[in-house]
Amino acid sequence: MEMETCRNCLRQFALFSTKKEGEWAAALGFVCSIIASWFGGFDIGMIVLFVFMGIDYVTGMILAAVFKKSGKSKSGALSSKAGWIGLMRKGLTLMVVIMAHCFDLLIGQGTYVRDGAVIAFVVNEAVSILENMGKMGVWVPSVLLKAIDILKERTEPDQGEKDGTYKG
Repeated sequence: MEMETCRNCLRQFALFSTKKEGEWAAALGFVCSIIASWFGGFDIGMIVLFVFMGIDYVTGMILAAVFKKSGKSKSGALSSKAGWIGLMRKGLTLMVVIMAHCFDLLIGQGTYVRDGAVIAFVVNEAVSILENMGKMGVWVPSVLLKAIDILKERTEPDQGEKDGTYKG
């Protein structure tokens, strides 16, 4: 009797209380773990990248929908095509992170390539967020701008990478 009471109590606080919901949760967990393994794990770098991608997308939408100052459409207003292109670019960014993880697996020396790619993309997203904020007239603390400048210097491509003449 006491054990049954404990089970009922635990079910009330459990996210998935039925067997079918538990099976779906297990399947979802399995799929998410496979996807996380493609990225080389889901560490703080990946979390920050996903958060910054979301913030960038939302600030871009606000810039276009409310302020009508987007550089992605002729009128500066919201454009489904521009939004779709933005999502595709973010998807391609994640594919580059997956490729970087594959390079790390080939090299066998840790996660240096993936971490470098993630940091570069985080900096890129941060710059885009700050640009959106600036276009909306939002004040950004100078310490944040300095931190972005420092990170940009560390991840800035050399001239050969910029103009496509990089020979390796």
